[in-house]
Amino acid sequence: MYVRKNIRFKVVWRLVWRSLLLFTIYDSIICLLYEYGGFHWIDIPWGGVATLGTAVAFFIGFKSNGSYDRFWEGRQLWGTIVNVSRTWSIRVFHFVEPLPGDRLPDSEDIRDLHHRLLYRQIAWVNALRLHLRRQTAERWDSDVAPFLDPTEDADVRQMSNPPTHLLRQQSNELRQLHQRGLLTEFRHVALMDTIQDMFNAQGGCERIKNTPFPRQYAFYSFLFVWVFAVVLPLGLVAEFSKMGPGHIWLMVPFAVLVSGVFNTIEVVGHTSENPFDNLINDVPMTSICRSIEIDLKELLGETDLPPKMEPVEDVLY
Repeated sequence: MYVRKNIRFKVVWRLVWRSLLLFTIYDSIICLLYEYGGFHWIDIPWGGVATLGTAVAFFIGFKSNGSYDRFWEGRQLWGTIVNVSRTWSIRVFHFVEPLPGDRLPDSEDIRDLHHRLLYRQIAWVNALRLHLRRQTAERWDSDVAPFLDPTEDADVRQMSNPPTHLLRQQSNELRQLHQRGLLTEFRHVALMDTIQDMFNAQGGCERIKNTPFPRQYAFYSFLFVWVFAVVLPLGLVAEFSKMGPGHIWLMVPFAVLVSGVFNTIEVVGHTSENPFDNLINDVPMTSICRSIEIDLKELLGETDLPPKMEPVEDVLY
């Protein structure tokens, strides 16, 4: 996620320089053909071009809004994951404890249980992030394995959907704790409800990830912008020619500017339609996971905390 207030010129230039170069070359060719080649028949009425531009503006605006909605839904889902992780940790601390009169493990065992349940939660958020970004194989050892028991780690990493199996492990442990008397039925149900909230958030993220932005909108948006860029100089060349000798060349920067604006809007929508691809405009899942890790470790009383994620070249990942 780009976090600087004003986007640096080099970021914009990196996204649009190829299209601007093509627009400049094409518009210059139209001027040459009209001015020196005598191809006056290539000009078309400006009214038709303006009408097309209006239609294209509405279409790419619709695409940009749809792309932003996908990003914002993804960010809301990860905000839910943050809140659910905190709820989980508080409920673990307050619910998982021996009942009065029960002969159960001592307080040291209880602390170990709290540690295991919270560390598995940290493993789940990191595993979900890697699963969404398709980075499980390359980053599991550094981002997930340190929070799991080696035996559990060996079992879960082989699964096609590791986050789901981590939540299943949480559910299994809650069932065992209930059977041992460390959880009343009400507390067991409350913790299972929290796991259900995690599944709901995970399912929402997977829905966005596995359902691409409708290609009919993405493709035609791209196509219509370039059709407009092609016909725009044909509608402008005669208008600028009427202004006097040499003024026809003013058409080139003007047409490039207008085409570039339309193309930039289309590119913004395109780069925002998949919020979990670890790109410049994506949901900053790595930073969110680190914040969750810090919160839960502090609740466990740990002092050796990892640093907060900082932007890299104005981008928070």
